[in-house]
Formats: sequence, C-alpha cells, structure tokens
Amino acid sequence: MPESTIAAIITPHGVGGVAIVRLSGKSAFSVADKIFRLRSKKNLSQLRGYTGALGDIYDGEDIVDEAVTFVYRSPQSYTGEDVAELCVHGGMWVAQKVLRLCLTHGALPAGPGEFTKRAFLNGKMDLSGAEAVMDIISAKNDSALKVAMSARDGAVFRAVSDICGRLLDESAHIAAWSDFPEEDLEPVDEVRLAESLREIDDKTAQLIATYDQGRIQREGIATVIAGKPNAGKSTLMNMLLGAERSIVTEIPGTTRDIVTESARLGDIILNLSDTAGLRDTSDLVEKIGVERTKEQIERSELILAVFDNSRPLERDDRELLGLLNGQRCVAVINKSDLEPRLEIAEISAVIPTVVMISAKTGDGYEQLCKEVADIAGMSSFDFSAAVIANERQYSHLNAARQSLKQAIYALESGITLDAAGTCIDEAYNELLCLTGERVSDKVVDEVFSRFCVGK
Repeated sequence: MPESTIAAIITPHGVGGVAIVRLSGKSAFSVADKIFRLRSKKNLSQLRGYTGALGDIYDGEDIVDEAVTFVYRSPQSYTGEDVAELCVHGGMWVAQKVLRLCLTHGALPAGPGEFTKRAFLNGKMDLSGAEAVMDIISAKNDSALKVAMSARDGAVFRAVSDICGRLLDESAHIAAWSDFPEEDLEPVDEVRLAESLREIDDKTAQLIATYDQGRIQREGIATVIAGKPNAGKSTLMNMLLGAERSIVTEIPGTTRDIVTESARLGDIILNLSDTAGLRDTSDLVEKIGVERTKEQIERSELILAVFDNSRPLERDDRELLGLLNGQRCVAVINKSDLEPRLEIAEISAVIPTVVMISAKTGDGYEQLCKEVADIAGMSSFDFSAAVIANERQYSHLNAARQSLKQAIYALESGITLDAAGTCIDEAYNELLCLTGERVSDKVVDEVFSRFCVGK
C-alpha cells in the first residue's frame, strides 16, 4: 500500500455548482483537518465512514469558502485508503486554492489515474476492471457504458479466472505426476489432456472474438456512404447527423472530397464518410474524388450503398455493386416516397440486406437502425458478458492461445510431458498478466498513464 497521501481536483475544470478536491492516503484526515473546520467543532478523524459534514475551508485564519466534506474510511473507499472529499463552490480559483492548501499541508499531487491505480494496488479491483473505469468515462452510448460497467464489475476477470482455474488444475496434475513418481497418483492421460486443452483454447478464442465488438461499442464502426451522383448520399448523411453537414444540390458531382463525421444510429456510433459519387468523369478534381471513394470502400468496415428508387439501375450502380460483393454492406434504397423504377431484385442478389428509406422525410430510419445493428452483430449482443476492451488484453490472450497450441502440439507429437507443462504455465502467466495478478510495475504505470488526473 502506498505511504503518501495524494490530492487532486476530481471534477472537470471550469465553472460549475460544485468542485471536489479528493485526498487519499494515511494522512488524508489529518491534512483535511488542517484546512477544514467543522461547524460542529469536531475533527474529521472523529466522523464515521460514509459521513458528510458542513464546515469552512481556512487559509490560516482566513475563510476561503464554505464546504461539505465527506469521509470514507479504509478499506471501504474507492481507493481502499482513508479518503476525504472537500466539496466547495465550483469556481476554478476556489478549487485550485483548496488544492494548493492540501499540498501545502503535506499532500502530494496525484498523477494521472493514481486514485484508480491505488484501488488496483489495494485489491479493490483487478487490472481489467481498472481499465474499464476510463471506458466508463469515455462511453459514447448506452451499450458502450453497459459493456464498460460489466468489465468494471469483473466480467472479464471472471471469464479469465475460469480459464486460469482449468489451466492450473492441469499444470498441477502434470507437476505432481512428474515430480513424485513414487506416489500413488493417477497417471496423466495425454489424450484426455489434449482434449481438455482444446476446450480451453476454444474458450480463449471466444473471448478474443469479442474484441471487435467491444471496439465497435467504444469507437464506432468505420462507415462509407457510397453511390452514384444524386442518389441521395449527402441527404442520408445529413439525416443521420441531424444537421446540414454535406452540401445537397441537384447538380451531379457536388461532393468531390470525403466528408467525415460521427453519428449515432440507434445505439451504434457510425464514423461516417460521405464520398464523391461514383461515375465516369472528365473533371480532374472529381476523378480524384471518385478514386478516393473506391479506396475508402476497400478500407471500410460497413458500407451504406445508396440507390435511387426513382431511376432504373445504370452502369455506375452496377459498378458499385461489383465493388461491394463480399463486403459488409446495407443497400439503402432512397427516395421511397417517389414512384419506383429501380430493379431491387438485382441489388438484393449481391447485397442481401436491403432497406427502403426516404432520406428527405426520414421514413425507414428505424428499419435502417435495426439492419445495421444486425449486420454489425449488435442486435443479440450480451452486455453482461466479458468483452475484451483493449490491445493489451487482446495481446495477452493471443499469447496465451499460442502457448496452448504449442502444448497441444507437444502432446500430439509425443514430445515430453514436461514440455507441454511448460507451455501450459506460459499460457497461465499470460492470463495473470491480463488481470494484473502477475504484471510488472512498468506495465501498471503504462496502463494508468492513459487516465486523466483526478481518476
């Protein structure tokens, strides 16, 4: 447990109703007592945990501000240490003044994420749960928040611990059989062991597979709006954004470069790119825009292919269909309010997911939300399940899986049982690094360096 007492402003910088300065550590109450006087004449150290008291902040004998201070006693606090939170009026000068007084009387300034780091070091949460704290703060929608809260409450830790438990059982059996051959122990059945490791490998692979879904929830999905000129791409973009972001005219080729913006479609964030219309053109600038559109289609994770319901398919439409074969795509049949002339059957033969909309009136929006959620794999998403949140967790799982595969290969190739046991131990250690049960100080420092000060 760290010896020092740290302090920081934990509310956003700016003017507001309340600002909070948090103290955490063995001397939290004694530091607070030097600057905060209760109206009841008691000291903070005399209060019970989870108690708030009214008083005043003093600089010497001068009153700085009226305040309410809350007391949280170790280990029943966020950090697992004694914590005092000084709630003052929300002007930045007041909050900074109170923080300086805390530092003057013995506290040290908290570094990025140091409160949460102490919570981890004091056993209040595992490392994957600590990482989820920043995901909660940065959540952009309800689903991202639910996934982060589930991780914060230990969903990833429990899933990994289940795998670790099975690996530990197998490793212990191998070690006992190898080290104590004179004992009457059950021999290691290598066929059964290989099958068990394959089951564990499958569970690890399933956990790895959640990474992309988790990334979509946090960061959104890279989405291209593509189609021929005047199909309604920019109108669709504006409808999804709820604002006039792309220029809309009757003149073909108005959009010449890629317009990017983020929009919420249902509970999914789409990182939208409105692209130049696909067509043959002699205009040099427009031609560059068309080439960029094709490049963007190749790199995208989702394509909203827009077709004009009021016009038959043309060569430009069919060229787009050729580019989309095999891509994750929704065919958006725009201008559903006009008389239909489009050969929709030809489109659905290439793109099974077809939605009729009117980007001008907003008709079909709910159906578009549903289809995008289905195609992105979010409509049946279990928000209480373990979801891999970042590249660090992903890399440890991948490394664990490689060691598992090596263990299986060793067993199937007739290599010594000790070699398989060594690979199992390596997989186990990688998973302990994921949860933080066996991780270097350098890694811990790197994880929390990404946090904001005050958390």
